[in-house]
Amino acid sequence: MQYDFSQQVLRTDAAGMPLDWVSYKEAARCYHAGQVLYSCGNLLYKVHGGISSMTGERSVISVNSIIATPSETQSRFHHLPNYTPPLTNKTLFSRDGMTCMYCGHQFKKVDLSRDHVTPVSQNGVDAWNNVVTACKRCNNFKAGRTPEQAKMQLLAVPFKPTHAEYIYLRGRRVLADQMEFLKAHFPRTSPLRERVEEVQTQSLDQIYNLE
Repeated sequence: MQYDFSQQVLRTDAAGMPLDWVSYKEAARCYHAGQVLYSCGNLLYKVHGGISSMTGERSVISVNSIIATPSETQSRFHHLPNYTPPLTNKTLFSRDGMTCMYCGHQFKKVDLSRDHVTPVSQNGVDAWNNVVTACKRCNNFKAGRTPEQAKMQLLAVPFKPTHAEYIYLRGRRVLADQMEFLKAHFPRTSPLRERVEEVQTQSLDQIYNLE
């Protein structure tokens, strides 16, 4: 059986709150060290180890797509009301669906930029609630003006993601079971919830079309 070893494993704390993404090697180390409290989701890998000189059997570690491990500090602050995840272009572009929030077209990462809705030159801050994804052409045209001053329509209101949403945005390729797990931790009014449900619907449509 061929495995895609680039696929990430979703790690949670003991209460099932999402923490981060780990590689299959990191996940296997957690299993080997007895740090996996429980696992769920689908089986991703079977990692083979050495052969026991006493039994002659080879050790095998089964790695699931979601694992829970003890966490003393990492989950203490992630779920506080004032928690703010780090702002990066990668997660910003992912939040906005790789779409320019002015012209509405999708672009590759190299053609996108971070735009401050209220420009820094007008006392705007570099924060989630004041930044959107913009293609370089729209950003250059807007320059140091607000959307109103530039007579440009902002297609969506920028928002600060929760930690669970941030974990979703950081995922390289989020599997269906991981997506469903993370979605359960999204706020009911999350703008990302609708997008995730659209992705799930498209995946189901593809399955039905293959049958």
